[in-house]
Amino acid sequence: MNDQNKNLILATALSFLVILVWFVLFPPEQPAVDPNVPVAAAPEGAVPPALTGPGATAATPETAPETARIAVETPRLTGSIALTGGRLDDLSLRDYRETAEDGADIVRLLRPMGGANAYYALYGWAPGGNLADTDVPGPNTEWSVAQGDTLAPGKPVVLEWANDKGLTFRRTIAVDDNFMFSITQSVTNTGTEAARLAPYGLVARHGLPQDLENFFISHEGTIQMVDGRLTELDYSDIQEAAVSPTEGVPMVTAQAAASGWLGFGDKYWMTTLIPGADQTFAAVQKYFPSRDVWQTETRMAAVSVAPGETTTVESRLFAGAKEWALLREYENTPGFMSRLFGTEVNAAAQPVPGLIDAIDWGWFFFLTKPIFALLHWLNAIIGNMGWAIIALTFILKALVLPLAYKSYVSMARMKELQPEMEALKERVGDDRQKMQQEMMKLYRDKKVNPAAGCLPILLQIPIFFSLYKVIFVTIELRHAPFFGVFNDLSTPDPTSIFNLFGLLPWASPDPTSFLALIFIGILPILLGLSMWLQQKLNPAPTDPVQAQVFAWMPWVFMFILGGFASGLVVYWITNNIITFSQQYAIMRSHGHKPDIFGNIKSSVKRKPKPDPAAKPANKPKAPEKAGKK
Repeated sequence: MNDQNKNLILATALSFLVILVWFVLFPPEQPAVDPNVPVAAAPEGAVPPALTGPGATAATPETAPETARIAVETPRLTGSIALTGGRLDDLSLRDYRETAEDGADIVRLLRPMGGANAYYALYGWAPGGNLADTDVPGPNTEWSVAQGDTLAPGKPVVLEWANDKGLTFRRTIAVDDNFMFSITQSVTNTGTEAARLAPYGLVARHGLPQDLENFFISHEGTIQMVDGRLTELDYSDIQEAAVSPTEGVPMVTAQAAASGWLGFGDKYWMTTLIPGADQTFAAVQKYFPSRDVWQTETRMAAVSVAPGETTTVESRLFAGAKEWALLREYENTPGFMSRLFGTEVNAAAQPVPGLIDAIDWGWFFFLTKPIFALLHWLNAIIGNMGWAIIALTFILKALVLPLAYKSYVSMARMKELQPEMEALKERVGDDRQKMQQEMMKLYRDKKVNPAAGCLPILLQIPIFFSLYKVIFVTIELRHAPFFGVFNDLSTPDPTSIFNLFGLLPWASPDPTSFLALIFIGILPILLGLSMWLQQKLNPAPTDPVQAQVFAWMPWVFMFILGGFASGLVVYWITNNIITFSQQYAIMRSHGHKPDIFGNIKSSVKRKPKPDPAAKPANKPKAPEKAGKK
């Protein structure tokens, strides 16, 4: 390997480390929304009442308030709806567990008021005109059941409440086989005066999530798609949206919208308000500093209900896991994707544009989206995400093979020029300008491009980060098993020297602890060995400093990548093995047989110690004294 290529690899490795440090110190800024939209920007009367009472803070005990409930039982969900307020505030996901351990609890998404970390969805009407707050159903309204006793697919429930002014409110709640609820609100006016009021939906969250990772790779906070524009705000962004807020007055960001959706997005889960396709609304995000309550709202325009008339408003609520195939189905017309991946979605439901972007694809979305689509397809065929990652690596390497081939051919031809380069160095001596001119002339005469070797390496960097993003944020990698003790490819290698690489029953040190840097697993070790073996395709550099840097590089990367997701390390090991095979084959095809074992032997061979009794060779003679004949 010539000095140019050695410097290139060294520069690439340093660039990799620089990018990691840059992303840690300077995470991407989130796009901001217009803060403090004037009240006139919101539909008339569409101001949901503030939530008060027990559960106003996240420090209250984990006890559900006393209220009658309607059970929610679907193939993928279990929970209940509180008749007080008609809140959907108790929901768990049957298909997902808190940990990969056997017998772990299923994931609980929504929690009722009165308990720690309350998290729920609420629908209602805001009063307008001559109506008071007590004339419309609010957060503490006691609803009665007009139809149904258990909410299930194909079995909606109907709630009912009437005031003393002739207004009867009905709320019909339905659910599909997955995570989409449909909410139909109606008001019938049997009185003598017209009623003016505005429908709304809200999702409230008391306190920050217990499992908040607060890591820049994955967005956690509010997420909205308004008129085709995606906006993601961290919890701190909403707090900072208003200037000098008064205690007890919520900080508000709002944006008028003709279409879209709004809600809270965790790393893997989401609770999202989806107004009807033909409804304009104001997308509102609030924070109540006095109660530490976060709130997202969809405020629809106020309507007037004349005596003898009924007004109906339809909307939807997504509450569940951010599954790629399922979000695509809700986003598009069901059909091909459901047949390919076996998902079933209500074909009569309206599409939800942009819902797939609820997954945080990151800056390299143009790479992360197709990479995950391919990975998902491979996993559907193979049935094992670990082998799907390996197959994906082969496909990605095949796609860049034409560029890689030119690169490796260029490296081989540079190797052939090595004797001429050495002769050129001896001829020009220390004249660097002359050396550069002669080198460029030699490259032109031999038709060699020394920069051609960097193309595959430069392509590998965005692919690496895109795959890292995919493995970190997609729920399909969560708790995805490979084989043996590797039961979660989204977490670091569970084996280590500490537990004899999985042979002993106890767990490895915590990945965030210092011990994890020492007791690394079998996958990081294989990664270091594959990088080291790839280096041995070429002799060590003649420069001793450069030789030491390259000698340590595989083992440094072994410890750096040891804390990464094991799925990413599987990709990197596979990539190194394929790269080694390609380089070896191309070098052989150009008449150069790499002396791998010889290079290994020379790298571990000790230098002979100098003999103190031996006389130095070519010792200069002492100058004769002046006047000596």
